[in-house]
Amino acid sequence: MKALLPALFAGALVAGCSSADTPALESIPGSITYGGQPRTKLTKSPVGSAVYSQFYNGTGQRVEETYILQPDRSLKLVRREIGPDFPD
Repeated sequence: MKALLPALFAGALVAGCSSADTPALESIPGSITYGGQPRTKLTKSPVGSAVYSQFYNGTGQRVEETYILQPDRSLKLVRREIGPDFPD
């Protein structure tokens, strides 16, 4: 019974974690998907591939985004990091 209790506790903790709880990231000016999906489809990349993008926003901050290629060949924005152009 003592060995089962930690496993049940860990399972309860993991069950509470879900990516569905986090809101979807919205495109911003400069994003690949800003204004809709790109006109060209990524036909040679396998589904689930990561696509990385880096650009500067209107205030001069460096923006790094990560997209995942979906089965319908659209891009889903999954991560965005905004930071200074030259980190300390």
